[in-house]
Amino acid sequence: MPSTDPSFLASCRTDTRLLHDARNRTEHGETSDAIFPTSGFVYDSAEQAEATFEGTVQHLQYSRYGNPTVDSLQDRLALLEGAEACQTTSTGMGAVSCALLAQLKAGDRIVASSALFGSTHWLLDSLLPSYGIETVMLDGTDLKAWEDALSKPTQAVLIETPSNPMLDVLDIRHIADLAHKAGAVFMVDNVFATPVGQKPLELGADVVIYSCTKHIDGQGRVMGGAILGSKQWITETLQPFVRNTGNTLSPFNAWVLSKGLETLRLRVDAMARNAARVADVLSELPGVTAVRYPGRKDHPHAELARKQMSNGGTLVAFSVANGKKGAFACLNALRLIAISNNLGDARSLATHPATTTHRKLTQEQRDALGITDGSIRFSVGLEDADDLIEDLRRGAEAALKAGQ
Repeated sequence: MPSTDPSFLASCRTDTRLLHDARNRTEHGETSDAIFPTSGFVYDSAEQAEATFEGTVQHLQYSRYGNPTVDSLQDRLALLEGAEACQTTSTGMGAVSCALLAQLKAGDRIVASSALFGSTHWLLDSLLPSYGIETVMLDGTDLKAWEDALSKPTQAVLIETPSNPMLDVLDIRHIADLAHKAGAVFMVDNVFATPVGQKPLELGADVVIYSCTKHIDGQGRVMGGAILGSKQWITETLQPFVRNTGNTLSPFNAWVLSKGLETLRLRVDAMARNAARVADVLSELPGVTAVRYPGRKDHPHAELARKQMSNGGTLVAFSVANGKKGAFACLNALRLIAISNNLGDARSLATHPATTTHRKLTQEQRDALGITDGSIRFSVGLEDADDLIEDLRRGAEAALKAGQ
């Protein structure tokens, strides 16, 4: 049997370690990690149970607190991200809400980019203020706005980059410096860039957040979230909140996500290559009025994207003629690309943000984010790029005809 000795694996590179770190291998010698679908664990004695709860001995006590399958996924995610520790949650929004609520209390202040996923926007716009937390939302690409907002004490800063859905790229390092001067914990939602496309911790972030439902699973099977950061913040600030509120990941979902990690880099690299080609073709199609892709030179933040990201990402935002009517005609004409509000899947997916993921924003808020009635968010999959291009050409033609 190949060696899984930790000292040997420590000498291997990250992609190799993600495949071979089978620390939970049982006496049966299985090649695929075992799943431990159990709610609780037994003790050798009452004394051991007492010591476990006191924290003087290491022993699993309840799957809400820890589970071998979940722990294995957390270790692998931390390795991939270059983080000291990881805490998983049941969903991506569970990760966002736990990270914020564990950090903030009444009287605290959070500053965030306004370009956020719809549910995250609701947390900052509706939930946190109801708890007495001051929320400041600004144009994340406006560095002067960040300087002004962070000129006073702040407890948390949150951004997405690239942002959902219009793919703004924010300057992580610059915002990190400002956040730390204000005394804030700086959190980056890195879902669109993925762990293999961008390393926020290396750029100054304190906490990185993922919806594992997206690229980490990457095949539309399960939901999950992850929060990564320093061991001290994870264990002292985050874990008590997650464990006692119960937003924990199931062993089965953790096992599926661990398997997804084994092919993450291969999938993301191939999807990004497809996205780059598709974006170039989209920009020339009649009926397409605008294209945004961080890997293109005409992206407004192209230079920053090249500095921060190892590729242009797997998502393309584009707009079509004739507004909502044109966008609906485009989506309905697609035969290969599915209409879905999910993203990061091996299959290509497209959605109309104004009526789905960002429908609860006001028209003024959508206008500020550049989300028009003709905007479409396209998550590029692993299909043959030529087939995707043919499908998009059908959609663009339908959008044009919608105005006739």
